[in-house]
Amino acid sequence: MNAPGPGGPELLEITANAGVVQARQAVRALAQACRLSLVEQTKLITAASELARNTLIHGGGGTMAAALVEERGRRGVRLVFADRGPGIPDVDLALTDGWTSGSGMGLGLSGSKRLVDDFVLDTTPGQGTTITVTKWAR
Repeated sequence: MNAPGPGGPELLEITANAGVVQARQAVRALAQACRLSLVEQTKLITAASELARNTLIHGGGGTMAAALVEERGRRGVRLVFADRGPGIPDVDLALTDGWTSGSGMGLGLSGSKRLVDDFVLDTTPGQGTTITVTKWAR
C-alpha cells in the first residue's frame, strides 16, 4: 500500500464470520476518518463485506489490510484482501454479473468492482487470490 496512515495498514485475519464483521467495522472507521460521504462509505463497506466473505468462503480464509492512502493530492481508503485458496480459474467469467461459483446471486466480485474507484484482481489457480480496492474521497 502506498502512503498508509500514521499507524500503517491495519491487518485483520478473516478466518471466521467474526472476521467479516471486524473487517466491516474497520472499513467503516477508516471511511469516516477519510471523510467519505455517507453514500461512498456505504459503497465501500458493502464491497468490503462481499470481498471479506469471498475471502472466507472461497479462499478458505485470509487477511484484509486496510489503510488511508494519499496519491496525487487525493485521499482515500485502500483495502487488500488476500488468501491462499484455490484461486480463480476464469477471471472474466467470475467478473460476469449473474455468474456464481456457489449459491449466491453472482454479484460479489462484479458488484464490488462497481462500488469502488480502483479494483485490481491478482489470482493464480492453486495459489490464491489478492484483490486490492481503493475508494477516493470526492
